Amino acid sequence: MKFVDEARIMVSAGDGGNGIASFRREKYVPQGGPDGGDGGHGGDVYCVADRNVNTLIEYRFVQRYRAQRGENGRSSDCHGKRGKDMTLRVPVGTMVLNADGGDLLADLDVDGKKALILRGGRGGLGNVHFKSSVNRTPRQCTRGDPGEQLELRLELRLLADVGLLGMPNAGKSTFLRAVSAARPRVADYPFTTLQPHLGVVRVDENRSFVIADIPGLIDGAASGAGLGTRFLKHLARTRLLLHLVDLAPIDPDADPVRDAQVILRELAAHDPELADKPRWLVLNKLDLLPEDERAPRIADFLAKWQAIDRATPCFCISALSGDGCRQLTDALVSALAELPTAASGAQPDRSAVAPLAVQAVG
Repeated sequence: MKFVDEARIMVSAGDGGNGIASFRREKYVPQGGPDGGDGGHGGDVYCVADRNVNTLIEYRFVQRYRAQRGENGRSSDCHGKRGKDMTLRVPVGTMVLNADGGDLLADLDVDGKKALILRGGRGGLGNVHFKSSVNRTPRQCTRGDPGEQLELRLELRLLADVGLLGMPNAGKSTFLRAVSAARPRVADYPFTTLQPHLGVVRVDENRSFVIADIPGLIDGAASGAGLGTRFLKHLARTRLLLHLVDLAPIDPDADPVRDAQVILRELAAHDPELADKPRWLVLNKLDLLPEDERAPRIADFLAKWQAIDRATPCFCISALSGDGCRQLTDALVSALAELPTAASGAQPDRSAVAPLAVQAVG
């Protein structure tokens, strides 16, 4: 299924039914008086989070939605039937915004959470409401009110505990395959990941967490270059970021330290709040280095990195062989137990792991 995380739709609540002017007509009952009923109220529009829905692709093809109109009033003081409500089912994590002003109308971050988006119009009044001692044959009635109408922007932000970021071909998808049952595409060229992937990491029977993998970032990503910025919003709900660095790049001119700096710069340019999240450094692809070169290469990287960001915890792994991945996931599940949830709004503790606590390959 194609992953669609944004959609614009026009939604209208139901119009109210019209009231009617009617008089009682019954044999042997002269001057029965007014008996026009009220119109029914129009249907409301709701959005509900459904864990069985994965993308917003349905709203890419059908872009206009209207709740049912209320029925008109009837004679014999019968009120019109209320219009049926319309419920739009969206993936968990969807934000419903006003497409014009960008105001947030609902944040559906819990399965089953339901929000009223638009109200239907009130039904009109029948002539029975206008009778009085001086107006015994009222012929007035009112029309139903129109329902609210709005253009909505639906924006999906995946719910995950840990987010992966890094340059293209840094090994993010390989790492996700190594620690979870997710099977994103992996190849020996950059930009093999074209859409976000989620994986559940089960450390033991009672402890697990969710990892989100997004396309790689490149220099200038905050200005629109590459694929990553379109999906960076999916990291907004994460509690901790894993910054993967390719320590054995194929390009001889590539500098792992410079590449890591590019990611930090683009992250801060895109969203300063995202850049302030707890972030761990993961040095990957150590299996491509000879054993006698691993320690000097790691030491050289950390010596240069301390001048940039000394407080970042660092781990060394090989996602392809799985070495060091178990130690990393154990540290992650322990740190996540101490970090606040996204809903609490508390400031995260960046010292969940000791600064520059290098975990060597096991």
